[in-house]
Amino acid sequence: MTTVQNFPSSLADTHLIIIPSYNTGAILAKTVREVLQYYRPVWIVIDGSSDNSPQLAQALAKEYPQSLTVIQLPENIGKGAAIFTAIQQAQAQGFTHVLTMDADHQHPATSIPHFMQLSLENPKAMILGKPVFEASAPALRVQGRKISNGWANLETLNWGIGDSLFGMRLYPIADLIAVMQSTRWARRFDFEPEVAVRLAWRGVEAINFDTPVRYLRKEEGGISQFRYLRDNILLTWMHMRLFLGF
Repeated sequence: MTTVQNFPSSLADTHLIIIPSYNTGAILAKTVREVLQYYRPVWIVIDGSSDNSPQLAQALAKEYPQSLTVIQLPENIGKGAAIFTAIQQAQAQGFTHVLTMDADHQHPATSIPHFMQLSLENPKAMILGKPVFEASAPALRVQGRKISNGWANLETLNWGIGDSLFGMRLYPIADLIAVMQSTRWARRFDFEPEVAVRLAWRGVEAINFDTPVRYLRKEEGGISQFRYLRDNILLTWMHMRLFLGF
């Protein structure tokens, strides 16, 4: 079975999609169904959710038993920690690369084949989505990320991290596990910027890929776990640590 059109079937033995989810509700099912149209296998990591998303995920797993796996964590441990848990299991099963995507339908499944192709051509690189925002995107989110991007470029001497916060990325699993093991941080919202910087320090090439991003309105099922004050304090502390470490 060819999991991605025109790609070798063996790709499914090495490349995996992981979708961490915390209280994303019905939008999780919409996201996963769309992803499965473009690539399989997919793992959902339910990060201690208290809404109905665990039941939705399990129902989807029954519907796609050969393509979808659900990892149920008993309590919320954070996005980075949830991904770390999953990639260790993935490596044990022989996977070498992981594409991470958010569960809130922000990331386009249509971009999945492009990430996979870039990874096949550059297996040692991290493929970083660089967001292309719609005009309706929240200005605070669009402008605010420029600060984190500036710090990331400073901390890596302009290694080439196009966007430090975007969550649609493809990583070599061995390198990602190594950098996660090197720090007790990068377990929550600080995951994306910290691992990008640490992977750059490790010498992992960064390849940026322009990726459309959508922000759904609440009435469309849109949901965000971003908390402006809490998460910006976390990012500020993270960049202080990374700058001093650099």
